[in-house]
Amino acid sequence: MAEARLNQRRVLVTGGAGFIGSNFVRSWYRQQGGLLLVLDALTYAGNLENLKGLEESVIYRFVRGDICDRTLVSRLLQEYAIDTIVHFAAESHVDRSISGPEAFVQTNVVGTFTLLEAFRTHWQDQGKPDHFRFLHVSTDEVYGSLGPDDSAFSETTPYAPNSPYSASKAGSDHLVRAYYHTYGLPTLITNCSNNYGPYHFPEKLIPLMCVNILLGKPLPIYGDGQNIRDWLYVEDHCTALSAVLRQASPGETYNIGGEAEVKNIDLVNLICELMNELAPDLPVRPAQQLITYVSDRPGHDHRYAMDISKIRADLGWRPSVTLAAGLRKTVIWYLQNRTWWMPLLSEEYQRYYQKIYG
Repeated sequence: MAEARLNQRRVLVTGGAGFIGSNFVRSWYRQQGGLLLVLDALTYAGNLENLKGLEESVIYRFVRGDICDRTLVSRLLQEYAIDTIVHFAAESHVDRSISGPEAFVQTNVVGTFTLLEAFRTHWQDQGKPDHFRFLHVSTDEVYGSLGPDDSAFSETTPYAPNSPYSASKAGSDHLVRAYYHTYGLPTLITNCSNNYGPYHFPEKLIPLMCVNILLGKPLPIYGDGQNIRDWLYVEDHCTALSAVLRQASPGETYNIGGEAEVKNIDLVNLICELMNELAPDLPVRPAQQLITYVSDRPGHDHRYAMDISKIRADLGWRPSVTLAAGLRKTVIWYLQNRTWWMPLLSEEYQRYYQKIYG
């Protein structure tokens, strides 16, 4: 496909007001051309402040709505002549899936099914154009857990989800794959490791640590803190997704990782060290004094690691931001953007925080 055609894509981004979605919207917007239509229900993790500055653009539109609303989705696909869906919209926090799994099945499974059906009908009505794409953004958690000596997850690793969240994402992955094999719908799937960076809602590990250090609150560490995650700077993830959209053949699946494995306790110590260095007015110094061990999460996976050799070989992508550089950028962002995260610390969120972490 010609590069000019790719730059003129008419893209529907679901969940585009969330963390990864909004970073992708900003990244894709900088490439200019085409159309960017964001569909987001603006639940607790969706925030229009994440997209501030795009409102006046002639190529950007925002619609508040639910991906489970088939009538709305079908209307948007037709009205805006959409040829590409980038699907981020999901319930994504493991702790919330343990306390309330129903919403995860509804959004992640039923919502993905609704999008697939609407897009399939739209694609067929347009004569099944070759350039149409449905990119489903998923997680490494669908693969389950690795032992300390196991090799990394590859695209052929069997699925073994261990939480309601990862099970719902696995179900949506299977639906997307089935729509390619059954109907020929031009789908793509990516499975990414843990993202971090700007606009990350402060219930996830890295932003939670940043915010709690600045507020002088405990830094809750599950179990013994030895669980290992691979961390991917969100801007690197966005460049990988662009590469998949531009170069990958329909039906392909790609793992996207940061090649940055670290134990949770070591990660928190790195954040504390950066805060000690960069924030002279901390309420508690050194910040490591705030580290508090709490009861482990039920079914807590021990280790995730991604083999990204396929995307390197096929598309020439690899992460460009090291964990040290990405963490520094992230800590500085939270230091400089208190007006973004302070309003998110509502009474509802505080009650949730106390329920989960004590």
